[in-house]
Amino acid sequence: MTNLEIVLVLMAILAALASVTQKLKIPYPILLVIAGLVLGFLPIVPDIHLESEVVFLIFLPPLLYEAAGNISWHEFKAYRRPIGLLAVWLVFFTTVTVAVVAHYCIPGFSWPLAFVLGAITSPPDAVAATSATRGLGLPNRLITILEGESLVNDASALIAYRYAVAAVTSGSFIFWQAGLQFLVVAAGGVAIGLAIGYLFRHIHNKLENPTVATTITLLLPFVAYLLAEHLGVSGVLAVVSTGLYLAWNSYEIYSFQTRMQINGFWNILIFLLNGFVFILIGSQMLVILKNIEDHSVGRLIGFGLLISFVAIVTRIIWIFPLAYINSLLDRGKKKRILFRPNELFITSWAGMRGVVSLATALALPLTLSNGKAFPMRNEILFISFMVIFVTLVLQGLTLPFFIRWLNVQEPPGKAVQEEKKIRLAITTSSITYIEGELSMNLHDEVLSELKTRFEQQTNYLNGVLRMDEKPQKGAPPTAANFFREFVESELAVINHQRDLIIQWHKQGTFSEESIRRIEQELDIRSLGLQTQLRRLDPV
Repeated sequence: MTNLEIVLVLMAILAALASVTQKLKIPYPILLVIAGLVLGFLPIVPDIHLESEVVFLIFLPPLLYEAAGNISWHEFKAYRRPIGLLAVWLVFFTTVTVAVVAHYCIPGFSWPLAFVLGAITSPPDAVAATSATRGLGLPNRLITILEGESLVNDASALIAYRYAVAAVTSGSFIFWQAGLQFLVVAAGGVAIGLAIGYLFRHIHNKLENPTVATTITLLLPFVAYLLAEHLGVSGVLAVVSTGLYLAWNSYEIYSFQTRMQINGFWNILIFLLNGFVFILIGSQMLVILKNIEDHSVGRLIGFGLLISFVAIVTRIIWIFPLAYINSLLDRGKKKRILFRPNELFITSWAGMRGVVSLATALALPLTLSNGKAFPMRNEILFISFMVIFVTLVLQGLTLPFFIRWLNVQEPPGKAVQEEKKIRLAITTSSITYIEGELSMNLHDEVLSELKTRFEQQTNYLNGVLRMDEKPQKGAPPTAANFFREFVESELAVINHQRDLIIQWHKQGTFSEESIRRIEQELDIRSLGLQTQLRRLDPV
């Protein structure tokens, strides 16, 4: 099979499995990893060698960019302390814990090699966390913490990984230099990401073509990642910063046509990238097994299960004391961040590993600085794959059960109730806008029709039937002019409503998810009205 044929087959598999997961209620990544594992053992399918450069350059930037764009900045900032403690200190703690166990329990693992394994297996994956928790009804704060942690922790893990690999290849390691470089690399990545986001925002003001704007959003994560890596700082944090900055300003910089096109394009792109990533993860098992020589497969599976157990338990051990310390630090504040034990367990159980762990394992050099083969490379690859597989399948499959069993879900009608409040506030403000800003320039028939529509919405939302009738004045317009005037005035009202949700977005009045759903409805309505206006214009 050629590369093109393999890609087409994988796309067909993705489409088929997507419908299966919806019916079986199985998290998407798990089924894809298992499907990739099965494909890897089929004799008709050639070995698929996944290069680390492909993962870091092709897959990682757009996946991180899209995940960052879905996080509420207000909630990210509110929970920055637990996110930081998980994304930085838990990564280092897991690295050390795994290294200790690997050094003393796995034959042939020196301290540098053990730290390499610890750094590879330490970061939970942003894509896995987002995919596994989507649609499970978790509280927004838990989703924000899990996704925020998974976005930031890659930088911590990659720093630890680079220094551990350097210690293996060169035989030297200086702790204070590693700490200093972490600060420089992290700060530099954030600065570059914000600069690129700021530059794009001003460039976009001159763009009128939605297709060109969509194309630029595709290029942005790659530009941010490559520029940061070229300058020796964190490409991961550069992409995340760019995504967060543009998500914060997306309500203002994009027209509704551009926003709808961008959303549709990125939905398809992320669906394909997610699918390819997890299928390719599963398919690497046979490729890795073929290179295993020094250890029996059975022993390596045992070592992989051991390290998986250590990684899972380490996260649980870290999170419960962390929550207690965080509550002590918040004591005396008006808004204390308190977590119930069942929420803490779900947070600790949602530490699935994924694409970053596999990519860093594949990126291990083949030789040392003296030309000798990198020791235990195949064993590290196999154990890393086992950790990814076990955490994805075990934790991913059981996570929905634990969420339901421990009742860690939002109340069923909470989102609907919040959306009702947003719509009520929008329609009430729209009536005021119509009476104040539009009434002087509209014919009575248009004004009456427009007000009636929003008053009916308001009455429905309030549960009160109230119809206001006003005396008409002025000469009635022709049918065509009446329709045009009505459509234009409704577009003006929608623009006013969009200003309202931008204001609420900036203030954090409502949840980001609810605001985005309302914004999507306004965009769809705007598109329909613009289409009606174009039909009135002569060709």
